Amino acid sequence: MGFFKRMREDMDVVFEQDPAARSYIEVMLTYSGLHAVWGHRIAHAFYKRKMFFLARLISQISRFITGIEIHPGAKIGRRFFIDHGMGVVIGETCEIGDNVTVFQGVTLGGTGKEKGKRHPTVKDYALIATGAKVLGSITIGENAKVGGGSVVLKDVPDHATVVGIPGRVVKQNGEKVRRDLDHHKIPDPVADRCAHLQREIDELRAEIARMKEGKQYVD
Repeated sequence: MGFFKRMREDMDVVFEQDPAARSYIEVMLTYSGLHAVWGHRIAHAFYKRKMFFLARLISQISRFITGIEIHPGAKIGRRFFIDHGMGVVIGETCEIGDNVTVFQGVTLGGTGKEKGKRHPTVKDYALIATGAKVLGSITIGENAKVGGGSVVLKDVPDHATVVGIPGRVVKQNGEKVRRDLDHHKIPDPVADRCAHLQREIDELRAEIARMKEGKQYVD
């Protein structure tokens, strides 16, 4: 695909994902996520030619302008959409497939000073919601969804939804995950557990009250 056709494709993704987008000129000039992707393509081209300093310099200039840090070594597929984007960090050995969406504050990072492949692989059509941290050489499966604020340290299967700290699968092998912006409307296992504990407390209080009424309560 030619350079200008690829740019047009990138802008078309913005219109598909962001209802606030109004015109191509607006998207071209004001969308920092789009600018970060374009800057990364330039930096990555130099990186592949082993011009590492120049590649890193371009990526740092892009980071300063957009607030999005993408290492020039990361491999990113087509139709990658970064919504808002401030605070997004993508590590050197990340591999991102086609039609992937990430939101602001997402980190695709490592867990230490290990060598080799140390950052996540994100497959096609995955969605990673606001503030999620995906760490280590793990795989986020095709059509998977990572909930906002989650910390994911293990592989996520295809067509699965993961939430919580640490991330836990709460949906798998169901209907195809919708790629919409309602990423807050997903199960919360922490809240579910708190609700379960509250029900147990209420039952214990009721039992104590019955014991008091039956004069079985020992002071």
